[in-house]
Amino acid sequence: MEKDNESNEKHEGENFKINQRIVYPTQGVGIVVDIFDRKFNGEMMKHYKIYIEVSDMNVYVPVKNAWVHGIRPLVSAQEATDALNSLAVDCGPITSDWKLRFQQNMDLLKKGSIKDIATIVRSLYQRSKVKELPIQERKLYDNARRLLIDEVSFATGKSAEEVEAELHAKLEPIGASIGKKSVQQNFDDDDDDEFGDDVSENVETDDSDDGDSDDSDDAADSEEEEDDDEDE
Repeated sequence: MEKDNESNEKHEGENFKINQRIVYPTQGVGIVVDIFDRKFNGEMMKHYKIYIEVSDMNVYVPVKNAWVHGIRPLVSAQEATDALNSLAVDCGPITSDWKLRFQQNMDLLKKGSIKDIATIVRSLYQRSKVKELPIQERKLYDNARRLLIDEVSFATGKSAEEVEAELHAKLEPIGASIGKKSVQQNFDDDDDDEFGDDVSENVETDDSDDGDSDDSDDAADSEEEEDDDEDE
């Protein structure tokens, strides 16, 4: 209990300001457009109103619980460059068990650091050179790639097109090398392209963000996403 209190006190001091750019794991780069009081489960709480440009939506997050969702400041230009450069490193053998691979990468996506996102992009791209990715992993790869390009672009001041070109230039040499190697070797591949209902996570959005909840146990995890043109 004491540990939880210390953790809450620590994170309550990590407040964001209006017009500050932040990163919301699974969603992308956003900007805090307002901080206001809003009733939630019968209690008035301060909320951030965060606009996510890439998906053109507003996300409402209780200020005191923003850290629970991994919301963090935008990285520096140097950190963004380092993450981009890490794509050129061969990540070594990747498990052929798609269920394990998918879960590991989903965990990284939810953690949401730029290094974690770069790891997903690198490993899935290199895996795709061995065998075409199943549909769910392809969606996960596309989402992680979008998130990486989005943050690197904002952090470095480069256009998304410039960052995308650099990203491809980092990935392709290693990917081509792996592709040639895979032709010469017999891989024990356990991939199953048929994804059943057991893989139900939405890689585009965090299901915990859909609407207000009356369940007090979910208070720390609940936000509301609305289209920008919807009246509040």
